[in-house]
Amino acid sequence: MEEQKYDRKYANFVMMLLAMIIVAVMYVEGMLTPSLPSIAEGFGITVDQVSLVLSTYLITGVALSPIVGKLADIYGKKKMMSIVMLLYASAVTVTGFSPNFTFMVASRAVQGIGLTIMPLGMSLIREEFPKDMVPKAQALISGMFGAGFAISLPLGSLISDKFGWRWTYHTAIPFIVLLTVLTIVKVHESRYRRPDVKVDYIGALALGTPLALVVLALSEGSAWGWTSFLFLGMISVGMFLFIPMFMYESYYHKKGGEAIFDLKLLSERNVLIANITLTIAGFGTYLSMQALSYKFETPSPYGFGLSILGTGLSMVAFAGGMIVFAILTGKVISRVGIKPLAMLGSFIAGVGFLLLTTAPGYVMTLVFEFVIGSGMSIMNASLINLLVLSVDPRHMGLATSMNSTFRYLGSSVGAPVAGAILSAFVVQSFVNTSSGTVSFLFPDKTAYFYAFLIGALSFFAAILMITFAREVLGKRSASEKIKSEEKKLPVPE
Repeated sequence: MEEQKYDRKYANFVMMLLAMIIVAVMYVEGMLTPSLPSIAEGFGITVDQVSLVLSTYLITGVALSPIVGKLADIYGKKKMMSIVMLLYASAVTVTGFSPNFTFMVASRAVQGIGLTIMPLGMSLIREEFPKDMVPKAQALISGMFGAGFAISLPLGSLISDKFGWRWTYHTAIPFIVLLTVLTIVKVHESRYRRPDVKVDYIGALALGTPLALVVLALSEGSAWGWTSFLFLGMISVGMFLFIPMFMYESYYHKKGGEAIFDLKLLSERNVLIANITLTIAGFGTYLSMQALSYKFETPSPYGFGLSILGTGLSMVAFAGGMIVFAILTGKVISRVGIKPLAMLGSFIAGVGFLLLTTAPGYVMTLVFEFVIGSGMSIMNASLINLLVLSVDPRHMGLATSMNSTFRYLGSSVGAPVAGAILSAFVVQSFVNTSSGTVSFLFPDKTAYFYAFLIGALSFFAAILMITFAREVLGKRSASEKIKSEEKKLPVPE
């Protein structure tokens, strides 16, 4: 009976549309990284200042994610996704024409809403797809991050080098606009909407403010100095503001309102485990991959001495692993179950990072990179399904958006830790130039060893967390459900 409610042809179309949106967003964001030096030179600013191009995007995205997710639960996922796509398309269109750096930072802040696209898409999949298609679709969407990554780094580097960084944006405009139009015209509105629920605007502001402050401090800490008054003051104020936020949200919930920071939802076993696990994995991934990028670009004998384009091409192995194993995971997850695959993926990724600690040569580094991408793909696809198949569809938008917030917070912590490790273990090298002998400091083998070891340990810690999850797919899900029901039965006297 349930199958008759769904249009498989429509589901396949939406699945491919969402996949292309993720690829396009990843292309826009990934191509920006190799362009940062030319952006700094073009606007006459320092390397520290240009980092705002990345951090403002992350700040607004993290702060807005739970708010957009809640609005999607109330007014409809398609409606909110259409609004988000329009804002994102507008920001992408004007960024390449930025007349000054202030304008570019402001447009990047608007672009940050793009971080909410993936959780909104996952919510739509859960509601509008036949149940047997949901795991496959979620796995495919997860794998598209790898595709976007594979396309953006080498292509973005090439375009920026040949035509200038502005053309990296110009080339993306037609695709983003087309995908926006298709979203508005072709996607159906979600069936679960609750327009009678009031929006917790005060709670949204109370949550978004400390999130923004914490992410800003972590993003700019290396530029400000980790012991500077500005960094310590901002991180302290941000953490302190979580206290009144919790107090207000608790009060709002007791008064009968639906809080934007839903403690009841976040305390559900599978939701909590998915959030904690992806936070840990995000931390380890960002830390280790940033270290790997440094190793590719650092001159020999301390690294591989590649160009920016060479580094981007070297990352394709990682993306390839993500794409291939996302597809394979989607095919077997319904039969095997979520927990075994999530644990297997975490183990594979952990082993991949552990192998990198042995300081392998370039070819073996690419092989281990592929192993890491494969494991991460399996783990991510599994945990996303754990989340969306455990949550009431009425709260799906908030649940997936909060999950993204936790993931990005983990990544934000990983970046400064990577910087601290790479600057703590360095070697001095002297290079002869036309102006004389210049001294440089490069990360040594010890720095990379600890960075990759922390990455490995983060994924091994994720395995431990996953063991506490309740299975929701495969044969084990039925047995765990029976055991859960038996515990609820009264004990006979």
